[in-house]
Amino acid sequence: MWGLDGKHVIITGAGGGIGRSLVKAFLGAGAKVSACDRDPALLDPIEGVEKVAFELTDNVASARAVNLAIERVGPPAAIIGNAGFTRAETIAQVDAATWDTEIAINLTGTYNAVAPVLPHMVAAKGGAVVIIASVNGLAHYGNPAYSAAKAGMLAYARAIAVEHGRDGIRANCVCPGSVRTPAWDHRLEANPKLLDQVLPHYPLGRLVTPEDVANTALFLASPLSGGITGTAIPVDAGLTAGNLRFVREVLGG
Repeated sequence: MWGLDGKHVIITGAGGGIGRSLVKAFLGAGAKVSACDRDPALLDPIEGVEKVAFELTDNVASARAVNLAIERVGPPAAIIGNAGFTRAETIAQVDAATWDTEIAINLTGTYNAVAPVLPHMVAAKGGAVVIIASVNGLAHYGNPAYSAAKAGMLAYARAIAVEHGRDGIRANCVCPGSVRTPAWDHRLEANPKLLDQVLPHYPLGRLVTPEDVANTALFLASPLSGGITGTAIPVDAGLTAGNLRFVREVLGG
């Protein structure tokens, strides 16, 4: 169904909550997966993949690791740029160090992983780049430095789509809203009623799951989305569709 049987797919941030769901989805579609992360220990539990550990903010190390994975597994049919990092912050909390870190990991790190793959896709006359961005790249929901990085990732995907379209390369972004990963656990331990405050913002009345994100990335990486490029698809339980609380509390009230 997916047209990825035996195809090589590179996934960054594979050891995290979304990353592991991405790995599972692509293995389930028959792909050969190179699972990449900065911490080898995060990759230990993952089976059936080529494991690649490198520091995403190091351009030379990233290129070396990506090219080695391609040498071992074969030409890449797709790369899923999933690795990312943020902290809850407002503008008043952003200093130069915070800004540099968020840009380096999220935006520059995405470039460092994707750029070495493009010449291989050009040589193969095709491929798919899928970048896991965020609704923060579409509108402001806090985390200014992270949001700026995610907006940059959308621009980078569009650049690839426009400049490499004639090479058969497609590039798209998935823009999740809040995703129910283990990263929420410490927040809920501190405030067990936190979701009662969060969920009213989402028309579907729930948070997005890692599987929701992975399934969308799988679609965008597959030939089933062969006519789609240069897009950003929100996977956000309706968050960016409109302001549900305004409708209910202001208009409805």
